[in-house]
Amino acid sequence: MRRAVTILLLAAVLLAGWVAASLSLPYQNFPSQGVFVDVPHGASRRGVARLLANDGVVRSRWVFEGLSRWRSRSTLQAGEYFFDHPVATFQVFDAIANGRVYVRELVIPEGLSMFDIADLVQREDFTSRENFLNAARNPALIRDLVPGAPSLEGFLFPATYEFPRHPSGEQMVAAMVAHFRQEWAAISAQQPNLSGLPLRQVVTLASLVERETPKAEERPLVAGVFVNRLHRRVPLQCDPTVVYALELAGNYNGRLEAASLPFDSPYNTYRHIGLPPGPIANPGIASLKAALGPDGTDYLYFVANTEGGHFFSKTLAEHNRNVALYRSRLAAQRNAAPASASATPLRPHSISSPPQRRP
Repeated sequence: MRRAVTILLLAAVLLAGWVAASLSLPYQNFPSQGVFVDVPHGASRRGVARLLANDGVVRSRWVFEGLSRWRSRSTLQAGEYFFDHPVATFQVFDAIANGRVYVRELVIPEGLSMFDIADLVQREDFTSRENFLNAARNPALIRDLVPGAPSLEGFLFPATYEFPRHPSGEQMVAAMVAHFRQEWAAISAQQPNLSGLPLRQVVTLASLVERETPKAEERPLVAGVFVNRLHRRVPLQCDPTVVYALELAGNYNGRLEAASLPFDSPYNTYRHIGLPPGPIANPGIASLKAALGPDGTDYLYFVANTEGGHFFSKTLAEHNRNVALYRSRLAAQRNAAPASASATPLRPHSISSPPQRRP
Protein backbone atom coordinates (compact mmCIF):
# COMPACT_ATOMS: atom_id res chain seq x y z
CA MET A 1 0.00 0.00 0.00
CA ARG A 2 2.80 2.36 0.95
CA ARG A 3 4.63 1.53 -2.28
CA ALA A 4 1.51 2.23 -4.34
CA VAL A 5 1.01 5.59 -2.64
CA THR A 6 4.65 6.45 -3.26
CA ILE A 7 4.30 5.56 -6.94
CA LEU A 8 1.13 7.65 -7.25
CA LEU A 9 2.79 10.61 -5.55
CA LEU A 10 5.82 10.29 -7.80
CA ALA A 11 3.58 10.09 -10.87
CA ALA A 12 1.67 13.15 -9.68
CA VAL A 13 4.91 15.07 -9.19
CA LEU A 14 6.15 14.06 -12.63
CA LEU A 15 2.81 14.98 -14.23
CA ALA A 16 2.79 18.33 -12.44
CA GLY A 17 6.34 18.97 -13.60
CA TRP A 18 5.45 18.06 -17.18
CA VAL A 19 2.39 20.33 -17.12
CA ALA A 20 4.43 23.16 -15.61
CA ALA A 21 7.09 22.71 -18.28
CA SER A 22 4.46 22.60 -21.01
CA LEU A 23 2.97 25.82 -19.72
CA SER A 24 6.08 27.83 -19.00
CA LEU A 25 8.95 26.60 -21.17
CA PRO A 26 9.25 28.00 -24.70
CA TYR A 27 8.46 25.46 -27.41
CA GLN A 28 8.98 25.46 -31.17
CA ASN A 29 8.36 22.57 -33.48
CA PHE A 30 7.89 24.57 -36.66
CA PRO A 31 10.21 25.92 -39.40
CA SER A 32 12.71 28.57 -38.36
CA GLN A 33 11.10 31.16 -40.65
CA GLY A 34 7.94 30.97 -38.54
CA VAL A 35 4.43 29.65 -38.91
CA PHE A 36 1.01 31.25 -39.44
CA VAL A 37 -1.91 29.83 -37.50
CA ASP A 38 -5.39 30.78 -38.67
CA VAL A 39 -7.95 30.47 -35.89
CA PRO A 40 -11.37 30.29 -37.58
CA HIS A 41 -14.50 32.00 -36.26
CA GLY A 42 -16.48 29.77 -33.95
CA ALA A 43 -13.60 27.36 -33.26
CA SER A 44 -13.87 25.47 -29.98
CA ARG A 45 -11.14 25.53 -27.33
CA ARG A 46 -10.37 21.92 -28.17
CA GLY A 47 -10.19 22.74 -31.88
CA VAL A 48 -7.80 25.65 -31.29
CA ALA A 49 -5.62 23.48 -29.03
CA ARG A 50 -5.44 20.76 -31.70
CA LEU A 51 -4.59 23.35 -34.37
CA LEU A 52 -1.75 24.82 -32.32
CA ALA A 53 -0.31 21.42 -31.47
CA ASN A 54 -0.48 20.23 -35.08
CA ASP A 55 1.39 23.38 -36.18
CA GLY A 56 4.07 22.83 -33.53
CA VAL A 57 3.34 26.00 -31.55
CA VAL A 58 2.46 24.31 -28.21
CA ARG A 59 3.94 21.23 -26.61
CA SER A 60 0.63 19.65 -25.64
CA ARG A 61 -2.86 20.30 -26.92
CA TRP A 62 -4.25 18.84 -23.67
CA VAL A 63 -2.37 21.37 -21.57
CA PHE A 64 -3.44 24.28 -23.78
CA GLU A 65 -7.06 23.16 -23.71
CA GLY A 66 -6.91 22.78 -19.93
CA LEU A 67 -5.42 26.25 -19.55
CA SER A 68 -8.09 27.79 -21.78
CA ARG A 69 -10.88 26.09 -19.81
CA TRP A 70 -9.31 27.18 -16.52
CA ARG A 71 -9.31 30.74 -17.83
CA SER A 72 -12.82 30.37 -19.15
CA ARG A 73 -13.58 34.07 -18.93
CA SER A 74 -11.10 34.72 -21.73
CA THR A 75 -12.42 34.12 -25.24
CA LEU A 76 -10.07 32.81 -27.90
CA GLN A 77 -10.15 35.38 -30.70
CA ALA A 78 -10.44 34.36 -34.34
CA GLY A 79 -7.78 35.59 -36.76
CA GLU A 80 -4.39 34.82 -38.18
CA TYR A 81 -1.44 34.64 -35.76
CA PHE A 82 2.25 34.49 -36.56
CA PHE A 83 4.84 32.74 -34.41
CA ASP A 84 8.47 33.25 -35.42
CA HIS A 85 10.29 32.08 -32.27
CA PRO A 86 9.74 29.66 -29.38
CA VAL A 87 7.12 30.81 -26.87
CA ALA A 88 5.52 29.25 -23.81
CA THR A 89 1.94 28.00 -23.78
CA PHE A 90 1.01 30.84 -21.42
CA GLN A 91 2.25 33.34 -24.03
CA VAL A 92 0.42 31.59 -26.87
CA PHE A 93 -2.80 31.67 -24.89
CA ASP A 94 -2.31 35.33 -23.99
CA ALA A 95 -1.75 36.29 -27.65
CA ILE A 96 -4.90 34.55 -28.87
CA ALA A 97 -7.08 35.56 -25.92
CA ASN A 98 -6.13 39.21 -26.51
CA GLY A 99 -6.53 38.99 -30.28
CA ARG A 100 -2.98 40.01 -31.16
CA VAL A 101 -3.45 38.93 -34.76
CA TYR A 102 -0.77 39.32 -37.39
CA VAL A 103 -1.04 42.62 -39.26
CA ARG A 104 0.96 44.43 -41.91
CA GLU A 105 1.21 48.16 -42.37
CA LEU A 106 0.02 49.80 -45.56
CA VAL A 107 0.76 53.48 -46.16
CA ILE A 108 -1.66 55.24 -48.53
CA PRO A 109 -0.08 58.56 -49.61
CA GLU A 110 -2.21 61.64 -50.19
CA GLY A 111 -3.53 62.20 -53.69
CA LEU A 112 -3.69 58.64 -54.99
CA SER A 113 -6.70 57.67 -57.07
CA MET A 114 -8.49 54.40 -56.45
CA PHE A 115 -6.58 53.04 -59.47
CA ASP A 116 -3.28 54.01 -57.85
CA ILE A 117 -4.30 52.41 -54.55
CA ALA A 118 -5.37 49.25 -56.39
CA ASP A 119 -1.91 49.06 -57.98
CA LEU A 120 -0.29 49.61 -54.58
CA VAL A 121 -2.24 46.91 -52.71
CA GLN A 122 -1.48 44.40 -55.45
CA ARG A 123 2.20 45.35 -55.50
CA GLU A 124 2.36 44.94 -51.71
CA ASP A 125 0.57 41.58 -52.01
CA PHE A 126 -2.49 42.42 -49.91
CA THR A 127 -5.11 41.64 -52.53
CA SER A 128 -5.52 41.78 -56.27
CA ARG A 129 -6.05 45.01 -58.18
CA GLU A 130 -9.39 43.73 -59.46
CA ASN A 131 -10.59 42.75 -56.00
CA PHE A 132 -9.82 46.20 -54.61
CA LEU A 133 -11.35 48.06 -57.55
CA ASN A 134 -14.53 45.98 -57.38
CA ALA A 135 -14.95 47.08 -53.76
CA ALA A 136 -13.98 50.71 -54.46
CA ARG A 137 -16.50 50.99 -57.29
CA ASN A 138 -19.37 50.17 -54.92
CA PRO A 139 -20.54 53.45 -53.30
CA ALA A 140 -22.81 51.80 -50.72
CA LEU A 141 -20.54 52.83 -47.81
CA ILE A 142 -21.05 56.55 -48.52
CA ARG A 143 -24.62 56.53 -49.80
CA ASP A 144 -25.78 58.40 -46.70
CA LEU A 145 -23.09 61.07 -47.15
CA VAL A 146 -23.14 61.44 -50.93
CA PRO A 147 -26.29 60.02 -52.56
CA GLY A 148 -25.62 59.18 -56.17
CA ALA A 149 -21.83 58.93 -55.85
CA PRO A 150 -20.47 56.69 -58.63
CA SER A 151 -17.75 55.11 -56.45
CA LEU A 152 -15.76 55.54 -53.24
CA GLU A 153 -13.23 57.77 -55.01
CA GLY A 154 -12.31 60.67 -52.75
CA PHE A 155 -13.39 58.86 -49.58
CA LEU A 156 -10.53 56.33 -49.33
CA PHE A 157 -8.65 58.37 -46.77
CA PRO A 158 -4.84 58.53 -47.10
CA ALA A 159 -3.26 57.21 -43.91
CA THR A 160 -1.29 54.30 -42.44
CA TYR A 161 -3.42 51.19 -41.98
CA GLU A 162 -2.92 47.79 -40.41
CA PHE A 163 -4.39 44.86 -42.28
CA PRO A 164 -4.08 41.09 -42.05
CA ARG A 165 -1.93 39.35 -44.64
CA HIS A 166 -4.64 38.94 -47.25
CA PRO A 167 -7.66 41.16 -46.53
CA SER A 168 -10.53 41.41 -48.94
CA GLY A 169 -11.05 44.56 -50.95
CA GLU A 170 -14.22 45.16 -48.94
CA GLN A 171 -12.27 45.08 -45.67
CA MET A 172 -9.74 47.56 -46.99
CA VAL A 173 -12.16 50.12 -48.38
CA ALA A 174 -14.33 49.86 -45.24
CA ALA A 175 -11.33 50.84 -43.09
CA MET A 176 -10.46 53.76 -45.39
CA VAL A 177 -14.02 55.10 -45.53
CA ALA A 178 -14.35 54.79 -41.75
CA HIS A 179 -11.14 56.84 -41.41
CA PHE A 180 -12.54 59.46 -43.78
CA ARG A 181 -15.70 59.77 -41.70
CA GLN A 182 -13.65 60.23 -38.55
CA GLU A 183 -11.37 62.88 -40.06
CA TRP A 184 -14.20 64.70 -41.84
CA ALA A 185 -16.20 64.94 -38.60
CA ALA A 186 -13.22 66.58 -36.90
CA ILE A 187 -12.41 68.94 -39.81
CA SER A 188 -15.98 70.09 -40.44
CA ALA A 189 -16.55 70.68 -36.72
CA GLN A 190 -13.51 72.97 -36.52
CA GLN A 191 -13.68 74.83 -39.83
CA PRO A 192 -16.69 76.58 -41.39
CA ASN A 193 -17.51 75.85 -45.01
CA LEU A 194 -16.54 79.18 -46.58
CA SER A 195 -16.73 77.73 -50.09
CA GLY A 196 -20.45 77.07 -49.72
CA LEU A 197 -20.12 73.79 -51.60
CA PRO A 198 -21.89 70.55 -50.62
CA LEU A 199 -19.76 67.67 -49.35
CA ARG A 200 -19.40 65.92 -52.69
CA GLN A 201 -18.10 69.09 -54.35
CA VAL A 202 -15.86 69.95 -51.39
CA VAL A 203 -14.15 66.58 -51.69
CA THR A 204 -14.00 66.96 -55.47
CA LEU A 205 -12.36 70.39 -55.19
CA ALA A 206 -9.97 69.03 -52.54
CA SER A 207 -8.96 66.22 -54.90
CA LEU A 208 -8.08 68.72 -57.65
CA VAL A 209 -6.06 70.79 -55.19
CA GLU A 210 -4.29 67.66 -53.94
CA ARG A 211 -3.24 66.65 -57.45
CA GLU A 212 -2.11 70.15 -58.44
CA THR A 213 0.34 70.99 -55.65
CA PRO A 214 2.44 69.01 -53.15
CA LYS A 215 2.86 72.08 -50.91
CA ALA A 216 0.39 72.32 -48.04
CA GLU A 217 0.87 76.08 -47.77
CA GLU A 218 -0.16 76.53 -51.42
CA ARG A 219 -3.35 74.55 -51.24
CA PRO A 220 -5.72 77.29 -49.99
CA LEU A 221 -4.40 79.55 -52.76
CA VAL A 222 -4.88 76.88 -55.44
CA ALA A 223 -8.40 76.30 -54.09
CA GLY A 224 -9.01 80.05 -54.28
CA VAL A 225 -7.98 80.11 -57.95
CA PHE A 226 -10.37 77.28 -58.76
CA VAL A 227 -13.23 78.94 -56.85
CA ASN A 228 -12.62 82.19 -58.74
CA ARG A 229 -12.83 80.35 -62.04
CA LEU A 230 -15.99 78.55 -60.90
CA HIS A 231 -17.61 81.88 -60.05
CA ARG A 232 -16.65 83.29 -63.46
CA ARG A 233 -18.05 80.21 -65.20
CA VAL A 234 -14.81 79.51 -67.09
CA PRO A 235 -13.21 76.07 -67.47
CA LEU A 236 -10.91 75.01 -64.65
CA GLN A 237 -8.51 73.45 -67.18
CA CYS A 238 -7.02 71.15 -64.55
CA ASP A 239 -4.72 68.63 -66.21
CA PRO A 240 -5.20 65.85 -63.60
CA THR A 241 -8.91 65.71 -64.47
CA VAL A 242 -7.96 64.65 -68.01
CA VAL A 243 -5.65 61.98 -66.59
CA TYR A 244 -8.51 60.66 -64.48
CA ALA A 245 -10.90 60.69 -67.43
CA LEU A 246 -8.41 58.60 -69.39
CA GLU A 247 -7.97 56.23 -66.44
CA LEU A 248 -11.72 55.71 -66.18
CA ALA A 249 -11.78 54.85 -69.87
CA GLY A 250 -8.74 52.57 -69.57
CA ASN A 251 -6.80 54.78 -72.00
CA TYR A 252 -4.10 56.28 -69.78
CA ASN A 253 -0.55 55.19 -70.59
CA GLY A 254 1.25 57.02 -67.78
CA ARG A 255 1.75 60.35 -69.57
CA LEU A 256 -0.63 63.10 -70.60
CA GLU A 257 0.05 64.62 -74.00
CA ALA A 258 -1.44 67.83 -75.35
CA ALA A 259 -3.34 65.80 -77.96
CA SER A 260 -5.36 64.17 -75.15
CA LEU A 261 -6.68 67.43 -73.68
CA PRO A 262 -9.87 67.38 -75.81
CA PHE A 263 -10.72 63.83 -74.64
CA ASP A 264 -14.50 63.58 -74.33
CA SER A 265 -15.47 62.94 -70.71
CA PRO A 266 -17.57 64.74 -68.09
CA TYR A 267 -14.43 64.67 -65.93
CA ASN A 268 -12.44 66.71 -68.46
CA THR A 269 -12.37 70.28 -67.15
CA TYR A 270 -11.01 71.53 -70.46
CA ARG A 271 -14.24 70.56 -72.20
CA HIS A 272 -16.73 71.21 -69.40
CA ILE A 273 -17.27 74.21 -67.14
CA GLY A 274 -17.44 73.56 -63.41
CA LEU A 275 -16.16 70.80 -61.19
CA PRO A 276 -16.06 67.23 -62.49
CA PRO A 277 -18.91 64.90 -61.43
CA GLY A 278 -16.87 63.54 -58.52
CA PRO A 279 -13.41 63.40 -56.96
CA ILE A 280 -10.41 62.40 -59.08
CA ALA A 281 -8.24 61.31 -56.15
CA ASN A 282 -8.28 60.87 -52.40
CA PRO A 283 -7.30 64.10 -50.64
CA GLY A 284 -5.71 64.52 -47.24
CA ILE A 285 -6.52 66.87 -44.38
CA ALA A 286 -4.70 69.94 -45.77
CA SER A 287 -6.55 69.80 -49.10
CA LEU A 288 -9.93 69.20 -47.45
CA LYS A 289 -9.35 72.23 -45.25
CA ALA A 290 -8.29 74.26 -48.30
CA ALA A 291 -11.49 73.31 -50.13
CA LEU A 292 -13.57 74.36 -47.13
CA GLY A 293 -11.65 77.61 -46.65
CA PRO A 294 -10.07 78.74 -49.94
CA ASP A 295 -8.00 81.92 -49.85
CA GLY A 296 -9.72 85.08 -50.94
CA THR A 297 -7.57 86.05 -53.91
CA ASP A 298 -7.72 87.75 -57.30
CA TYR A 299 -5.56 85.09 -58.92
CA LEU A 300 -7.00 83.24 -61.90
CA TYR A 301 -3.95 81.29 -63.12
CA PHE A 302 -1.04 79.24 -61.86
CA VAL A 303 1.81 77.33 -63.45
CA ALA A 304 4.63 75.21 -62.04
CA ASN A 305 7.82 77.04 -61.02
CA THR A 306 10.19 73.99 -61.25
CA GLU A 307 10.79 74.15 -57.47
CA GLY A 308 7.79 72.15 -56.35
CA GLY A 309 5.47 75.13 -56.19
CA HIS A 310 3.72 77.49 -58.59
CA PHE A 311 3.70 80.99 -60.04
CA PHE A 312 0.30 82.66 -59.55
CA SER A 313 -1.09 85.46 -61.71
CA LYS A 314 -4.18 87.63 -62.13
CA THR A 315 -4.09 88.27 -65.87
CA LEU A 316 -3.47 86.19 -68.96
CA ALA A 317 -0.53 88.39 -69.96
CA GLU A 318 1.12 87.83 -66.59
CA HIS A 319 0.38 84.13 -66.80
CA ASN A 320 1.97 83.90 -70.24
CA ARG A 321 5.13 85.50 -68.86
CA ASN A 322 5.14 82.92 -66.05
CA VAL A 323 4.73 80.12 -68.58
CA ALA A 324 7.73 81.46 -70.51
CA LEU A 325 9.71 81.65 -67.26
CA TYR A 326 8.75 78.08 -66.40
CA ARG A 327 9.91 76.87 -69.80
CA SER A 328 13.22 78.70 -69.60
CA ARG A 329 13.87 77.32 -66.10
CA LEU A 330 12.94 73.84 -67.24
CA ALA A 331 15.32 74.07 -70.22
CA ALA A 332 18.13 75.38 -68.00
CA GLN A 333 17.70 72.57 -65.48
CA ARG A 334 17.64 69.95 -68.20
CA ASN A 335 20.85 71.34 -69.68
CA ALA A 336 22.52 71.53 -66.27
CA ALA A 337 21.41 68.13 -65.03
CA PRO A 338 24.21 66.04 -66.65
CA ALA A 339 26.88 68.35 -65.24
CA SER A 340 25.46 68.79 -61.77
CA ALA A 341 24.12 66.12 -59.46
CA SER A 342 22.65 68.83 -57.25
CA ALA A 343 20.16 70.13 -59.81
CA THR A 344 16.76 70.87 -58.30
CA PRO A 345 14.47 67.89 -58.95
CA LEU A 346 11.39 68.71 -60.97
CA ARG A 347 7.85 68.05 -59.81
CA PRO A 348 6.32 65.87 -62.52
CA HIS A 349 4.02 67.89 -64.74
CA SER A 350 1.14 66.39 -66.63
CA ILE A 351 2.12 67.68 -70.07
CA SER A 352 5.39 68.79 -71.59
CA SER A 353 4.26 72.41 -72.11
CA PRO A 354 1.91 73.89 -69.49
CA PRO A 355 -1.35 75.05 -71.06
CA GLN A 356 -2.34 78.68 -71.01
CA ARG A 357 -5.40 78.88 -68.82
CA ARG A 358 -7.74 81.41 -70.37
CA PRO A 359 -10.58 82.94 -68.34
